Amino acid sequence: MARVLHNLLLFLIRLAQKIRLLGYWSLIYGYCALCAIVALLKLWWNIILRPTTTFQWVIRETPPACLNDTSLGTHCYVRIKESGLRFHYVAAGERGKPLMLFLHGFPEFWFSWRYQLREFKSEFRVVAIDMRGYGESDLPLSAESYRFEYLVTDIKDIVEYLGYNRCCLVGHDWGGTIAWLFAIHYPEMVTKLIVLNCPHPSVYADYALRHPSQLLKSSHFFFFQLPRFPELMLSINDFKALKALFTSRSTGIGRKGRWLTAEDLEAYLYALSQPGALTGALNYYRNVFSSLPLHHNHVRSPVLLLWGERDAFLEQEMAESCRLYIRNHFRLNIISGASHWLQQDQPDIVNTLIWTFLKEGEGRKSYRN
Repeated sequence: MARVLHNLLLFLIRLAQKIRLLGYWSLIYGYCALCAIVALLKLWWNIILRPTTTFQWVIRETPPACLNDTSLGTHCYVRIKESGLRFHYVAAGERGKPLMLFLHGFPEFWFSWRYQLREFKSEFRVVAIDMRGYGESDLPLSAESYRFEYLVTDIKDIVEYLGYNRCCLVGHDWGGTIAWLFAIHYPEMVTKLIVLNCPHPSVYADYALRHPSQLLKSSHFFFFQLPRFPELMLSINDFKALKALFTSRSTGIGRKGRWLTAEDLEAYLYALSQPGALTGALNYYRNVFSSLPLHHNHVRSPVLLLWGERDAFLEQEMAESCRLYIRNHFRLNIISGASHWLQQDQPDIVNTLIWTFLKEGEGRKSYRN
């Protein structure tokens, strides 16, 4: 009798797991369909209002001068043997100094760290990379090539190629996600972890499923699962949606800080208008649902989490919950008036908070190999 009850219990547990999995994917595909319908309506409305310009966009042939500003550093390339991919990065500061590695978010590239490259090169070897699929780094065509494990391995390979076995790791948005994961899987390689406007992946997954308001703010996650259509919607009217993302009153840079200049905007459009660039950037999203939940969660490095109070895409309540997964010192700073792009619209405050965090505990000597 006991054996029968045991088998029945196992059956019910497995059934509950299958029902939960079915509900999970039903939610994802249902929301994807809803987002597709909304996008189709927007496209149709654009065609009605601008029949001659909707499907016109320009590939920028010449990089703006700001991308060749020597005060930001030197443009370099590295080809990783294991993956065969070539990565572009901008580096400044003396070789041999502690490594500070910057990982950008969507839809950005190394240039988003321009204020930090100038600030920290006095004490660190600062390196801002174009992650795979972005900027001048190689662009794998398959969405499968953007799975979490490949993105994390990229960072390990780059750190080692640069001649280091550990670094101070800084990530924003998607770069923040990869930074969290790298710190989880390679704790010995991260002296300190600094994340900007990106919750721990497990916090995000749990919170979004329990809060419809966050699901609504994350609707782009679902829309970007579709093949090709998101690329079209981001391109129409000469990349109007991308321009709005960086400059609009609701989501843009500089609502209470530094404005994005016309030249800065052209830098982003130059990078994102290149053939295949949008697909590479969107492929990060196209693997996210199959990669969660995480099997390992805990971060053993000291962590600084900086959060823009007026982030249009992520709810602030997630920030404090990150503490649950950190087995070391954790500092959270909410920056008043800052947007999602806080390292660009509040660089002075961000840089000051990073310096304060770096000087805590063991001090800067702990960063040396």
